[in-house]
Amino acid sequence: MAATILIADDDAVQRRLVENMVQKCGYEALVVDSGDAAIAALTASEAHTIDAVVLDLVMPGLDGLGVLAKLRESGLNVPVIVQTAHGGIDNVVSAMRAGAQDFVVKPASFERLQVSLRNALNASALKGELQRIRHSREGRLTFSDIITRSETMTGVLRTAQKAASSAIPVLIEGESGVGKELFARAIHGSSERKSKPFVAVNCGAIPDNLVESILFGHEKGAFTGATEKHQGKFLEAHGGTLFLDEVGELPLTAQVKLLRALQEGTVEAVGGRKPVKVDVRIISATNRKLLDLVKGGQFREDLFYRLHVLPVTIPPLRQRREDIPHLLRHFLARFCAEENRNITGISGEAMAHLAQLDWPGNIRQLENTVYRAVVLSEGDQLALGDFPQASFHVASEGKALHGEPLVVSPSTAPAMNSGNEIPLAPMPTAGNLAMLNVSGEVRPLEELENEIIRFAISHYRGQMSEVARRLKIGRSTLYRKLDEAAADERGGETN
Repeated sequence: MAATILIADDDAVQRRLVENMVQKCGYEALVVDSGDAAIAALTASEAHTIDAVVLDLVMPGLDGLGVLAKLRESGLNVPVIVQTAHGGIDNVVSAMRAGAQDFVVKPASFERLQVSLRNALNASALKGELQRIRHSREGRLTFSDIITRSETMTGVLRTAQKAASSAIPVLIEGESGVGKELFARAIHGSSERKSKPFVAVNCGAIPDNLVESILFGHEKGAFTGATEKHQGKFLEAHGGTLFLDEVGELPLTAQVKLLRALQEGTVEAVGGRKPVKVDVRIISATNRKLLDLVKGGQFREDLFYRLHVLPVTIPPLRQRREDIPHLLRHFLARFCAEENRNITGISGEAMAHLAQLDWPGNIRQLENTVYRAVVLSEGDQLALGDFPQASFHVASEGKALHGEPLVVSPSTAPAMNSGNEIPLAPMPTAGNLAMLNVSGEVRPLEELENEIIRFAISHYRGQMSEVARRLKIGRSTLYRKLDEAAADERGGETN
């Protein structure tokens, strides 16, 4: 899913010109004809989908400076590029003081607007990453710090937000690398306990003989090596939240004591003489099916029901590919700042290709891939060649529909705009669709549909939003059809 740019201008001709340029840059365009309509769009429930604003300064009613003032009053941090037919220094100074990111003089050229939008989005991504890191360290992470535009995540976020308003035990399920701890921190940071400690424990990284000591504490001399008293993670989290990551890895002996702590609200240190009252909110996480562990006798059933009160399942990245371009932009901004690299963006070809991968390591793998590319790249833009580990592995075991790559070879690809998802160069104007098979029979409808989808993805250079729009289907439907086609292909290979 491309970035969404809000265009506010009372001039219909100018609106259309800017809209065409924004779409040519590879972004989604949302157009309004007044300052009041711009504020309404930015403050609506869908406002988080707006990444930047191109704002006319001179409009009847609420003008551009008035919009900037209302944005500042509302605490909205969306980057704004103002445009005006009057490029006087007074207008520029007033707009910049009011919070504008940049300005362009009408009629703005395509190249000028493209650079301005790219810089605004990169600066916004870096600002968001720095804020997210700061919030995480300070225990103030909220759901607004989670990068997602996927419809698949809407229900997940809604459930997690409801959990934040309660002390109900939450079990976060999902594959490794999907961001389970991020969700746990967001639940804590959005709850009444946000000013209290958030203590994370990786249960799978603790030696079996130290689990009870680390969780519940120990007295001095309780065992060999216990040279001083240790209070344990439960007491560290008193009043706040205890996050038990990979809870399915706990040994059965520790599970018994954990169950008792949850039931009675008390913990007893190793070597201790009496239990200590604790007030903690439990959030646990697992990348394994706890119910399967229960059936296999590896996890206590009574503890399972204590933890599995409100399950939250985070889908893998391959089921929310719309998030990949936004995650790429944020990771690129952060690593460029950390490594002091001046990389302007990711080519459309690379962006389209990366969005088609399955990413078995999910967001963590995507993050590390961008980090490696930033460190090793020698250009001012990340291209497909900067991702060698992904160059020959398209989604669903490296094959698209009918076993062919979805991405055109770099040697034959049209020129791409830096950081955009739609190329400027013209695409192929025709494709051939055979209606009959080699036996002279009409080909199955599903087979024809798959070939049309494959051609559309190649024609629009992997810009999935444009593919879905042209085929008149939803993006989620498009991804589902791709997954089904890939599954059928794999099934055919095994037969």
